Amino acid sequence: MVLPDNKNKTVEDILWLKNGQRAELIDGNMYYISPPSIRQQEIIAWLAEKISNYIKENKKLCKIFKSPFPVYISNDKKNYVEPGLSIICNEGIVQDGKCSGAPDWITEVVSLHDRWTVYYLKLVKYCQSGVREYWIADLAERAVVVYNFEQMNYKRYTFNDKIKSGILEGLEIDFSPISF
Repeated sequence: MVLPDNKNKTVEDILWLKNGQRAELIDGNMYYISPPSIRQQEIIAWLAEKISNYIKENKKLCKIFKSPFPVYISNDKKNYVEPGLSIICNEGIVQDGKCSGAPDWITEVVSLHDRWTVYYLKLVKYCQSGVREYWIADLAERAVVVYNFEQMNYKRYTFNDKIKSGILEGLEIDFSPISF
C-alpha cells in the first residue's frame, strides 16, 4: 500500500517511521510492508537453509541474508527494499550491515497484500538495478516464478517441481516437500 503524500521520499523518511512500522522505497515512493505471515517465514527459512547448505558444501563465495536486511537497490537514497532473501556473491557491496547495490539473486514470498508490489514494481526495479535472478514464491498459487534477467526470460513452476538456480550452478531446489 502506498503511503499518503508519498512522493519524493528518501531513506531518511524510512528512519522516521514509528516503531514497528516498516516500509520500502521505490523511485522515491514509499510503500508499507506487512509483517510476514508464519507461512512466509517458514518458506523463507526453508529456502535460506537449502541455499546456505549448498553454499557451504560447494565453497561458494556468496552470502545469504534474510529480511529484514536493508538493500539500497540502486545505491541511492530513493530506493530501499527488504527482500525475503538476498543472495550476494560480491561482498564489496555489503558494508555496515546493509547492501549498497543489487544482490545477485533475490527471492520474495508474495502475500495477498503485496502482490502488485512484488510482481510489478519490484520486478521492474530489480531488473533495472542489475539483479541477475528473481524468484517469486506464491503461496496462493503454490507456484514459483523465476526471472533470469541475464537471459531476459522467465518460467513458472509449481511447488511439485525441482528448480535450478541460474546463479549457483548445480543448485536445484525441490519444492515438493512444502506442505505448509
